[in-house]
Amino acid sequence: MILDNNQGAFFELLRAGLWEKDARLSPYNEIDYSAIMRLAEEQSVVGVVAAGLEHVIDVKVPQVFALQFAGQTIQLEQRNTAMNHFIAGLIEQLRKVDVYTLLLKGQGIAQCYERPLWRACGDIDLFLDNNDYERAKNYLMPLAQYVEIEYQKKKHLAFTISTWEVELHGTLRCLFWKRWDRVIDDIQRDTFVKRNVRVWVNNNTDIYLPYANNDVFFVFTHILQHFYKGGIGLRQICDWCRLLRTYKETLNHNLLESRIKSAGLMSEWKAFGALAVEYLGMPIESMPFYSNKNKWHQKARKIIAIVMETGNFGHNRERAYRGNKSFIVKKLVSFYMHTYDNLRHVSIFPIDSVKVWYGVIKNGLSVAIRGN
Repeated sequence: MILDNNQGAFFELLRAGLWEKDARLSPYNEIDYSAIMRLAEEQSVVGVVAAGLEHVIDVKVPQVFALQFAGQTIQLEQRNTAMNHFIAGLIEQLRKVDVYTLLLKGQGIAQCYERPLWRACGDIDLFLDNNDYERAKNYLMPLAQYVEIEYQKKKHLAFTISTWEVELHGTLRCLFWKRWDRVIDDIQRDTFVKRNVRVWVNNNTDIYLPYANNDVFFVFTHILQHFYKGGIGLRQICDWCRLLRTYKETLNHNLLESRIKSAGLMSEWKAFGALAVEYLGMPIESMPFYSNKNKWHQKARKIIAIVMETGNFGHNRERAYRGNKSFIVKKLVSFYMHTYDNLRHVSIFPIDSVKVWYGVIKNGLSVAIRGN
């Protein structure tokens, strides 16, 4: 992917904010800062780009745009602070009814950033074993203003509680292919049976997070699931980079390599690793199994083109078909979009893309037959 001036300036600011280093914008002529704001919003990295603006050393950023970014970061800080208080209270409530849960992604990963309150927050994802999943579901349902239809095959249920989206995850399986899911199951057993966790002290409450060796795999496979199913944003890839960088001294590389290979995901890891280094400025020494071979950078350029086109979780995708269309029309459009995406993915990961397409269509047909 060849970057235009605005995209080049956007990535320069993103790298500066992600790693808190100097940014130089003089190579990019006639920058449209409103376009940079739009890109930052599409990729859910407004706070990181705002941090990057503070590191510009060679040009003066127009005050009107600096103030816009500053205003956005104030809102981010307020929302993150409120979410952290809610999470602390929610975890305390669940503990009182003997529910053991871990916090996935989100606010836990934010603690790996230099400015945790400037990371865009999203849903609150709770990870539980079978029994605690059922107990949490029964406890939270009466508290929720809205409850989505449960995806029983993936043990996934989403609530709206107060103003917050809370999701329960009883498994992190992808349902794309069995090797991948077997590794997920093994790591889930390690997480809950051995209680391999790390702790984030949030408002005097201990919040359990997956152990770093496990979390790196969870976060990466979460990226892949959304990439293969229609849209992943730079925020999630930045999270992966910050997690790897934060725990680079303690990660068990032999264990990680074994898991990646067992799941059949080394090609994806190396391609996204090349993307992280080339576009996000990830220090090479912090990216396990990095390869500078041209084929991985070619794949990275194809991936970044898709990421920039679709936006965070498909932000730029047309979603109107989910509204007033009939059930059959929705499924047909969904089938078309998955197939269209798969044709693009095949040029990057040929074999795995076909396996994913088959898995997605198989699960889609199963859901359609049930009428969900």
